[in-house]
Amino acid sequence: MTSWLQGPLLGFDTETTGVDVATDRVVSAALVRRDGAGSTTRTWLLDPGVDIPAGATAINGITTEHARTHGAAPSTALEEIAAEIAAAQAAGVPLVAYNAAYDLALLEHELARHALPGLAERLSGGLLVLDPLVLDRHVDGSRRGPRKLVDLCEVYLVPTGELHTAEVDVVATLDLLAQMAGRHPQLVAATPNQLHATQVAAHEEWARSYNRWRARRGLSWPGADRGWPLPEEPSRGALLVRRLVWAAHWVAGVPHRLVRRRRQRREE
Repeated sequence: MTSWLQGPLLGFDTETTGVDVATDRVVSAALVRRDGAGSTTRTWLLDPGVDIPAGATAINGITTEHARTHGAAPSTALEEIAAEIAAAQAAGVPLVAYNAAYDLALLEHELARHALPGLAERLSGGLLVLDPLVLDRHVDGSRRGPRKLVDLCEVYLVPTGELHTAEVDVVATLDLLAQMAGRHPQLVAATPNQLHATQVAAHEEWARSYNRWRARRGLSWPGADRGWPLPEEPSRGALLVRRLVWAAHWVAGVPHRLVRRRRQRREE
């Protein structure tokens, strides 16, 4: 019997200006399609329209100047990324992403910021996602220690290159999923749809447990969203805050957009 592990699978990752899914921006992205014939990779470099903080540059190596000079307009790149993911999903190809809830939530906010339809709007049947982070918590939840991509690659003996470039992270994530399936046969025995349903329940259970842990310690930062792979529908109050933040960022980005347009006109 042919296993889903033989593909096709579509790996996805982004590098961003920060960790806030509602306000930070995509700087680069990669999609890697893998099947029995091999892999094909497509990458994007975006001009996010805002300065890239030094901390983000230290991780992904992309400076504000480089992104402004060589990056694509966000609306163009984001539409291409979303369209390719949606086409694969419509064909039944699972999306593989490490900590998928982060990348997909950020992508949804970016699409909305540029008045583009979100993934949920493009798909009638919902997303089909495989996330090694959620699967690892499910099959080996008692294991202590951090669970970043580099940590799990070490646990599952996955060789990695220089992580924190989108395309390298995607390849590592696909390799990690294969190693996990080899160590945990129940993953291969299930269908992608069954695994997706398992992950929805597993993530909610983990989020509830994590939020209880936070409450016991009186921690003030926001807790984990129980929705997966996309966040739960926000309250009206949260939506209002997000819209106000979006408006503030839009106003702040006006001078940069004017400079971009002048440069484009000169080049024409």
